[in-house]
Amino acid sequence: MAVRTEDIIHNCLWQELGLKDSEYERIERLLGRHPNWTELGMFSVLWSEHCGYKHSKTALQSLPTQGEAILVGPGENAGVVDLGHGLALTFKVESHNHPIAIEPYQGAATGIGGIVRDILAMGARPIALLDSLRFGPLEAPWPRHIFSGVVAGIAGYGNCLGLPTVGGETYFDEGYAHNPLCNVMCVGLMRHEDIQRGVAAGVGNSVMLLGHSTGRDGIHGCTFASEELGENSPDRRPAVQVGDPFVEKLLIEACLELQRTDVVVGVQDMGAAGITSSCAETASRAGTGIEIDVTKVPLREKNMTPYDIMLSESQERMLLIVERGKENVVEEVAERWGLHVATIGRVTDDGLFRVYEGSEIVAEVPARALTDQAPIYRPLAERPTYLDQLQPIDEKRVQSLTDRDHLKDLKTLLGSANLASRRWIYQQYDHMVRTDTVIPPGGDAAVLRVKGTSMGVAVSVDGNGRYTYLDPYTGGAAAVAEAARNIVCTGGRPLAITNCLNFGNPEKPGIYYQFAEAVRGMGDACRALGTPVTGGNVSFYNESDGKAVYPTPVVGMVGLLLDIEKRLTVGFKRAGDIIVLLGDGPVALGGSEYAQRILNELGGIPPALDLEAEAALCEAVLDMVQARILSSCHDVSDGGLAVALAECAFRGDAGATGAKVHLEGDVAPPLALFAEGHSRIVVSCAPPKVDEVVRRAQVKGVPVRILGQVASERFSIFWADDILIDEDTNELTRCWQEGIPCMMS
Repeated sequence: MAVRTEDIIHNCLWQELGLKDSEYERIERLLGRHPNWTELGMFSVLWSEHCGYKHSKTALQSLPTQGEAILVGPGENAGVVDLGHGLALTFKVESHNHPIAIEPYQGAATGIGGIVRDILAMGARPIALLDSLRFGPLEAPWPRHIFSGVVAGIAGYGNCLGLPTVGGETYFDEGYAHNPLCNVMCVGLMRHEDIQRGVAAGVGNSVMLLGHSTGRDGIHGCTFASEELGENSPDRRPAVQVGDPFVEKLLIEACLELQRTDVVVGVQDMGAAGITSSCAETASRAGTGIEIDVTKVPLREKNMTPYDIMLSESQERMLLIVERGKENVVEEVAERWGLHVATIGRVTDDGLFRVYEGSEIVAEVPARALTDQAPIYRPLAERPTYLDQLQPIDEKRVQSLTDRDHLKDLKTLLGSANLASRRWIYQQYDHMVRTDTVIPPGGDAAVLRVKGTSMGVAVSVDGNGRYTYLDPYTGGAAAVAEAARNIVCTGGRPLAITNCLNFGNPEKPGIYYQFAEAVRGMGDACRALGTPVTGGNVSFYNESDGKAVYPTPVVGMVGLLLDIEKRLTVGFKRAGDIIVLLGDGPVALGGSEYAQRILNELGGIPPALDLEAEAALCEAVLDMVQARILSSCHDVSDGGLAVALAECAFRGDAGATGAKVHLEGDVAPPLALFAEGHSRIVVSCAPPKVDEVVRRAQVKGVPVRILGQVASERFSIFWADDILIDEDTNELTRCWQEGIPCMMS
């Protein structure tokens, strides 16, 4: 049904589309007239926060984006880094937070589908998936419902595609009880010459639509993602897309076949804002115009208006810019793969995005007005008052906890929601399909072989919402540092990151302070560790009833192993090996699992992060990897040193599933065991190699401490002559393996 311009003006209908009054006035100035309903819809989706980055662009410009390995940085469908030997890796992470809150299965499934198409649009074959998930405590029914649907959606879509889900993280906390998060990452492999761009280049070239037909699902999905959740959010269920992984699989193969020809000039995923965004973005990047006819778009529903067609976010669709006269090549490939295909328009030279319905023009706007000329806001940032209430914490109280049952505390932590084994989750995903996974889920990072070479790639996603809530700057920096340590612990050299920044309403000064400080911390860490940012996603308005989600910056990082045979894993290898702690950064209870699960409090200041020490630690470990003097390697993070040592024992080889460790120092035993800190890695080595480990650490300026020896079956930690913890490793393993499933029963 058409909407008259006078009705738009009289009833202020732009407000229903999420546009501010000032934004509507800006549209009128750019057009020199009032927009019609279809044009207004096009502006509303591309000027939404989800597409337009109105409140985040200024802060994001401070991030480093250049580096020796960077082939493609921000601004394209995904970033690309050089692996050497003419090979390249493309990767990106994005969010699908609002959709999973009202339709968990489809929200997660279409999140996978969208990120895969971003990788495909770069000319790469997708090779792996990762996910970063946050839910409320599983004791409550609604978080259990969301959790089950999301895991099923990831498994259902990814497994059908034949893509391994090789890593990720899953956390449960009251801070996500009403605002679950679903961030998904995809990695793809290609040769340099196969890199594609999302450009509508070549005046007269054809604009073609390939893949699924277009329906009404997902209309205003990006607008929905740019508003707070509320009691009426379930009514937005039609804004959630519906996925078909079997069509996506066909689309992958068809696109890769076409990209091996010389007919495709530009490729763009049709994700958020559908045809509107893909056409406007490709034209804007190329400095050209586009005209299309909506009557030529393959539809699967009757009576769809131009407004519906332009804003639909139906899945499994790609926009192709094809050399004029070679459309038949695309048509033949589409027919062979059983996909819809249509030539819907052409590239023009006037910079306008013109939409026809047959012979009638139903929309005509400058392409750059939709993209580059979206409003940019510089929100007010004010340090939130809650920090003054939560940051002070009396750690002296912990000094009096030396008489606690430390074994009981360790078992509680190992079986807790955030530290227990995730095997029962990731075993629902196929992580071995394609036969490239050499370090599967459960380690510090996953490692994939690059067939035909000696190389491997390491991939990881990391973030800590509690740290960022208590200290936004440190939380942002820590996400990068944690990802780098995880990559290094497998033997990989970190190359670059992609990020997904999950925050509340940026128009609130306290929320924007969290965001700006986290981005500042992330930028400083990237510069210190040599890991530039290739792109990513900002997800704002993750709040309901005025309460925001924990600010959660998630970092996806990729690294390179020149020799995959030198890779390292978490588990101890041989009884009698020496256990060594590399690094000795400050520890704290603020934001720790111990404070949350044992002391039942959220507060304090997270452990301080020395970025120079972090960089030195990474270099020291990589030096030892090349020298092949380490047997195992594991980052010390959530749960502190005792949990890290136990994890090394759980994953130990036969006869090496225990440890005998001696601790000492000027802190209380609970802090030594369970306080958390950065810049610490536990390694093990054969006794003849220990002097070399110590020497190489000292050369890099990294503190080194010999903790004890790998044992068989028994896990013991001593404090001077006192036994703090002594237990059969099998019993600790049982606590770790049975933690979360018990909560779901």
